[in-house]
Amino acid sequence: MKDETQPMFVTFIFISIFIVTKLVVSGKHIPTTLEGPFDPTTIRFDPSLRRGSDDIPMDDPRLKKNVTSMFPEQIALALSTPSSIRVSWVTGDAQIGPNVTALDPTSVASEVWYGKESGKYTSKTRGNATVYSQLYPFEGLLNYTSAIIHHARIDGLEPGTKYYYKCGDSSLPAMSEEHEFETLPLPAQNSYPRRIAVIGDLGLTRNSSTTIDHLTKNDPSLILMVGDLTYANQYLTTGGKGVPCFSCAFPDAPIRETYQPRWDGWGRFMEPLISRVPMMVIEGNHEIEPQAAGITFKSYLTRFAVPAEESGSNSNFYYSFDAGGVHFVMLGAYVDYNSTGAQYAWLKEDLCKVDRTITPWLVAAWHPPWYNSYSSHYQEFECMRQEMEELIYQYGVDIVFSGHVHAYERMNRVYNYTLNSCGPIYITVGDGGNIEKVDVDHADDPGKCPSQGDNIPEIGGVCHLNFSSGPAKGKFCWERQPEWSAFRESSFGHGILEVLNSTYALWTWHRNQDVYKEDSPGDQIYIVRHPELCSPSKPLKGKNESEQGAQGSAAESVKWSWILLFFIVAFVVY
Repeated sequence: MKDETQPMFVTFIFISIFIVTKLVVSGKHIPTTLEGPFDPTTIRFDPSLRRGSDDIPMDDPRLKKNVTSMFPEQIALALSTPSSIRVSWVTGDAQIGPNVTALDPTSVASEVWYGKESGKYTSKTRGNATVYSQLYPFEGLLNYTSAIIHHARIDGLEPGTKYYYKCGDSSLPAMSEEHEFETLPLPAQNSYPRRIAVIGDLGLTRNSSTTIDHLTKNDPSLILMVGDLTYANQYLTTGGKGVPCFSCAFPDAPIRETYQPRWDGWGRFMEPLISRVPMMVIEGNHEIEPQAAGITFKSYLTRFAVPAEESGSNSNFYYSFDAGGVHFVMLGAYVDYNSTGAQYAWLKEDLCKVDRTITPWLVAAWHPPWYNSYSSHYQEFECMRQEMEELIYQYGVDIVFSGHVHAYERMNRVYNYTLNSCGPIYITVGDGGNIEKVDVDHADDPGKCPSQGDNIPEIGGVCHLNFSSGPAKGKFCWERQPEWSAFRESSFGHGILEVLNSTYALWTWHRNQDVYKEDSPGDQIYIVRHPELCSPSKPLKGKNESEQGAQGSAAESVKWSWILLFFIVAFVVY
């Protein structure tokens, strides 16, 4: 029989050393999910801080085009397969006005030169190009047609290797300056990205700038963007802050126009970071951007390259990918998510294929949270939860990231609104810094419970419910912070996930106001997997049984960890 105590013992030693280091450096205890469920904690909004900030103007140097003619700009990376990566960029000039004429995407080539040494490009690849238009045939609104958007895939890359690259058209010649990136490790049980940054609802404000500066300082090797990227649909052609009443100013326009040059400004703003660190995106409600003829999501679908085909998806609205020993599932909340639909069928098949001996960690992300105790968007996507949660639970998803609510919230392990040690850790990070300001009201605050007619999704059904059991039985809102809500705070910021091994991952949430403070995270916790209790190959245990098993395992783990910690500290002191 295989002896499983040795790898567990080695894991304890590794984690103990890591924890000792953290304790020595920070001087404080970092909790683990094994110690949960935690008593709900709320950090109220600091009234000395501003809830929001103005948009960065289009003439800001970070948003202005700084290349000429057909030279590449807005360069970005995205993962494709464990041995390939996609490079995207834009050439030419976009047009905006009452009458626009689309550029010819075949007029310029899509080339990437790359190699392992600076200035020495031993390989080349070609991609494809396209354009899109955003049309508003209504008086006072301006049409838009994009510059030429290029996507090219680099295959056959070696893991954990630095590459140097240029992109553009060598025949013009119009090649970019040299950029570099480092590939991630191959999927394996003990091989993980260095740091994974998680951010949502970013926008393009002064707060957004602080968030990106702080995130860049934390040096991620992968970025997860959980929807609502630019807020171009809230930056009108009539000026930087738009008009006080859109329907008053444009009574004959049935569609709220979206200012597409903000996408170009956002691409330039993000280029210094995402031209060297791959960014994986999923759509949010601000990416819907309806235009004439019922067309939606045109900018999102055209500008971003995602591994839909590689993951067996027939839609860029949902897909999956591997990053070392982590399997990511990106789901679409603004397309059909019903259990009879294509997305659900794809999700079930994708989860069924996951080999947890190769990718032990299973992380999911979509834009609107299922578990949310803020007034904003409260129970907005209850229909999606009711359709998909059982599948997410059944296959043992470890962590779920969402945005949409402009604040931070981390949940205890939960399933069907009940504490459950086999449920995922749900985390809301819709606090990137957008123009809509920080959300500060909680649904359990006196007078802040929304009505059941509020929080209607732009796309999808309404399934608001009153709780049938527990402290909120018979009510739409809890009268205190729900027991499944472990920690919440109204501040802008971003998160960093550091996966240490197949069992432990360190999650840290960084507030924007702490950007200049050393080692002062707003929230920090070790997320601990215990697959021996919640394996998809075994019947999932009910609340009482699984919690008792987890508590026993936790007690044993904590006992051995503290014994090891004692000896390690004693050795260091001696």
